[in-house]
Amino acid sequence: MGSWVFGKLLVFSGFWVVVCGDMGFVGWDDVKLGLGKERLDVKEERNRSRVIVVDKCGKGDSVTVQGAVDMVPPHNSERVKIYIRPGIYRGKVLVPDSKPYISFIGNINRTSETVITWNNKASDKGKDGGELGTYRSASVTVESDYFCATGITFENSVVAVPGGYGMQAVALRLAGDKALLYRVRVLGAQDTLLDDFGSHYFYQCYIQGSIDFIFGRARSLYQDCALHSTATRSGAIAAHHRNSPNEDTGFSFVNCTINGTGTVYLGRAWGNYSRVIYSYCDIDNIITPSGWSDWDKPYRQKTAVFGEYQCRGKGADRKKRVEWSKTFSFEEVRPFLGVKFIGGEQWLRL
Repeated sequence: MGSWVFGKLLVFSGFWVVVCGDMGFVGWDDVKLGLGKERLDVKEERNRSRVIVVDKCGKGDSVTVQGAVDMVPPHNSERVKIYIRPGIYRGKVLVPDSKPYISFIGNINRTSETVITWNNKASDKGKDGGELGTYRSASVTVESDYFCATGITFENSVVAVPGGYGMQAVALRLAGDKALLYRVRVLGAQDTLLDDFGSHYFYQCYIQGSIDFIFGRARSLYQDCALHSTATRSGAIAAHHRNSPNEDTGFSFVNCTINGTGTVYLGRAWGNYSRVIYSYCDIDNIITPSGWSDWDKPYRQKTAVFGEYQCRGKGADRKKRVEWSKTFSFEEVRPFLGVKFIGGEQWLRL
């Protein structure tokens, strides 16, 4: 089985795929089918830039998501769109670093109808007989650059037992650079979203979990997202890892809605220089009054960058916040408010 590049044409497994897109950038064209930004028209898209269709009933090019990824040739240099029809797709998925420029596309108006799910947790055994660990528990792992997704639910169905051993269960691990996620859902409990490495833009996404449900080492902007806690007692939203003030990484949440159950921290200092910032967010009354945790390592209070700017809601009251968290001025917070924080002027065209 071969694949060849002829200008803007690729041959995948005996059928032609016309690919388009401005390489080195990510834009709305990379997360849509049809003419309009929010229009779904597979037939029209096939006429002008044929996609790989996943249909669990066998009416597409693959019955599994992994099968569609496998059809993309290694080291492809053009955008390939994988349209995933509604259904529950059970099985782990890996997009390797050798396959950049891949888009997962569902129906953005019915995100809950297209679900990629699995149920591994950190204490499960792998094929080598050893425990999987947190990273390998992911239902979907993306190691490639320029990945895009819209209209998809990424799920890990493990229900975390508070304090239970090895209950970390990742739904989505993002380890590539320059990713755009628009109107996706990421569902899990403990360690739901491993925002691992690279620069990422989450726009109008829904992320659900209980303990450190957004964690990693990445530099990411979460804009207009919904962060929903399912904690039964205590928990935390974000756990960022940053070991040096010279690392240009962190999580910035802008105009997000935070709600749910339990009593949770806004963030925990996983690394010495952990950086998490909330700006203009609507925060429900689920935040522990102190707001932030040093991970039981008091020396991190001097180096972690945790703070809030003009947030609203009952959970935004800073009167009892830990004294080492910051109330930013506009000049201090401005670098974290837009896509410039993630270097987006160099790779986003929205």
